[in-house]
Amino acid sequence: MKKLVAIIHLDTLKVDYDPSFKFRCLENCAKCCAELDIPLRDEDIMRIEDLGFNAWEFVDYNKMFYRGDKFIGYALKKRPFDGLCPFLDENSRCKIYPSRPLACKLYPFMLVKQGNIIEVYVKDPNCPGVGDRDGKPVNFEFVMEYFGEVIEEYRRKLNYTRVPKAAGTP
Repeated sequence: MKKLVAIIHLDTLKVDYDPSFKFRCLENCAKCCAELDIPLRDEDIMRIEDLGFNAWEFVDYNKMFYRGDKFIGYALKKRPFDGLCPFLDENSRCKIYPSRPLACKLYPFMLVKQGNIIEVYVKDPNCPGVGDRDGKPVNFEFVMEYFGEVIEEYRRKLNYTRVPKAAGTP
């Protein structure tokens, strides 16, 4: 069952959030790296290639993602010997964490655009980082760190001008 934890107003960047909800991506967890099929957007592929990787090393061109009839992207390959993400190191840490694909950044959340707002839901309440006592609320700073790419893309589509980060702080 998904849980609503925040609402982002795209025009003002105001974030209404549940202060009791906290999240922190836990080091060495790798649950999402093992269990999820990750769609790669062109931007994700280019960002990873800029790190020196060849797309043939990490893109599964046999697996495709669609939203309705719109092609979203190809999948991230899994390692053949254990089925995990190819970017996990021997300590279950992501080797490309700052440049990881958008789908990895969004997990365990789901964003739903409804007109001028984006609703932020937790789609996997079993993610170990959900409810972590050292976690952060899904406030403005969190939203911009985790979902900034998506928000900026929607704001461009809606012809909103860029708002300084401090402007959206509650």
